[in-house]
Amino acid sequence: MRARDKVAVSALRATLGALDNAEAVSVGEAELRGVALEQSPVGAGTTEAARRELSERDVEDVVRAEAAERLEAAAQLTAPAHADRAARLRAEADVLLRILDGPGIA
Repeated sequence: MRARDKVAVSALRATLGALDNAEAVSVGEAELRGVALEQSPVGAGTTEAARRELSERDVEDVVRAEAAERLEAAAQLTAPAHADRAARLRAEADVLLRILDGPGIA
């Protein structure tokens, strides 16, 4: 992707972050309480948790949600002073929807 396409880069970066968050595993209440220091795990990787693997449908849902969020925010920006921001949000949503609905997507 060309670096000068700032709208697409912005939309894709935010969406990649949302996908990364969607892969995170939830922390159970018991894990939040912790254990005594002498019982805590020690060593590299002891606090690592396997990431959740997203299905193709999960990824599509996250991307569509990101596009919908941008369209909703753009709809709320009705003041003339916010016209540029609303246009950028609509453009970002368009980028995401074109990636999902465009031809040649495998």
